Amino acid sequence: MTSTLQPATTTEAVKRPGRWLALSVLVLAVLLVAVDATVLGLATPFISEDLKPSGTQLLWIGDVYSFVIAGLLVSMGSLGDRIGRKRILLGGATAFGAISVLNAYATTPELLILARALLGVAGATLMPATLALIRNLFHDARERSLAVGIWGATASAGTAVGPIAGGFLLEHFWWGSVFLINLPVMAVLVLVGIKLLPESKNPDPGPWDLISVMLSLVGLIAVVYAVKEAATHGFSWAALGAGLLGAAALYWFVRRQLTLPAPLLDMRLFRNRGFSAAVLADLLTILGLSGLVFFLSQYLQLVQGRPPFEAGLAELPAAVGAVAAGLVAGRTARRFSVRAVVSGGLAAVGLALAALTLIDASTGYPLLGAALLVVGVGAGFSFTVTSDVILSSVPKEQAGAASAVSETAYELGAALGIALLGTIVTGVYRGFTAPAGTPAGAHESLGAATEASTAMPAETAHTMLTSARDAFVDGLCLASGVGAAVLLATATAAWYLLRGQRL
Repeated sequence: MTSTLQPATTTEAVKRPGRWLALSVLVLAVLLVAVDATVLGLATPFISEDLKPSGTQLLWIGDVYSFVIAGLLVSMGSLGDRIGRKRILLGGATAFGAISVLNAYATTPELLILARALLGVAGATLMPATLALIRNLFHDARERSLAVGIWGATASAGTAVGPIAGGFLLEHFWWGSVFLINLPVMAVLVLVGIKLLPESKNPDPGPWDLISVMLSLVGLIAVVYAVKEAATHGFSWAALGAGLLGAAALYWFVRRQLTLPAPLLDMRLFRNRGFSAAVLADLLTILGLSGLVFFLSQYLQLVQGRPPFEAGLAELPAAVGAVAAGLVAGRTARRFSVRAVVSGGLAAVGLALAALTLIDASTGYPLLGAALLVVGVGAGFSFTVTSDVILSSVPKEQAGAASAVSETAYELGAALGIALLGTIVTGVYRGFTAPAGTPAGAHESLGAATEASTAMPAETAHTMLTSARDAFVDGLCLASGVGAAVLLATATAAWYLLRGQRL
């Protein structure tokens, strides 16, 4: 099996007709996933009011999608290399739309958690296939950088479209409507993709090893579950057992890949320093950011009292900055250097998160908007360039598996970030001092406290909500500080690990 990690040669640089039209279809899938991820945070207060989940269930609703998708990305990326990336993309998109309906009409927290998990199974087919198809559509390095920039910019645009569209829907319909916006996008993607997307796959892939699939799934989910449980409830034998099971499964997975003639994931990809550094940077960056992303919508709505649509607009600067940076990131990296752009972007995000440690319940929008704009610009530069590094480091036959590694880092970082930083916010929040007569459920989440206040005497409700909001903001500030430290450390590591890397 070929394992060379050299960039595409000039003999590959054949410009496929219709490649830009095909790219327009691929970005619809990216838009879909980005919108789905962002609208959930905006809908969380409404889900809390309607389904009344516990604090732990609320975290599971937020991160089970990432857990499942992280566990299956490598398997689905490898499957796409084998059966065809177009086939798996369109099949997964159809399933994604159907399961979105189940999410929309979930009637209990448990059913919504299950629906989010199934959505993760479908979602695992989408992102690796889109990046792998870009690798096979664009052989010219400069065109590929622009295509990856458009891909990343669309994902960022989705983070803007999601809150705005979701905010509008939440003001006029029930919370389940935010999942139904997937359906028209999905219909366009499938119908147009059938006509425009070329099929591509590894011409000599070998069998799809089901044992490796199960090891990957069990290993990643068990490890993340162990981290989540330990962070939420402290040390327990259940968490330790899950962690050991996950570590053993992942160790077996790696050993198996090194011995199989046609592995699910060629572990020799990680011998390339640029590839490994880009994957690590993505994982740690998302870990540092995800707690802020998940809880910011709750801060804007439940602490500052903004309606959903206004809260969505308030998050717009991050997406605008990311779109603008993503479109010029490749050119900037060529003019300066890969490590300068990635490290500089990550340092900017870290400093913006550090600034958010100063917020309180009455913080004005200029500070929030400026910080979000810097976060967007820094993340746009970093993620676009690291995605391009990952794609350009592997032969096109392995594009699906390499893309899956990139997306696994992203999703794993999101899951761990919500589990760890989310636990910080929840832990600080639960310690707030409540007046006599406060229902016990008010300590589960700020959404639960807001709902409980409606049945309390006005003066007691005001005292309780003020204390709860202050505790929530204290937790958010602490999580932002931890995120800032993670981002600044990652920026320093990227400066050294990406030394000499070129696009």
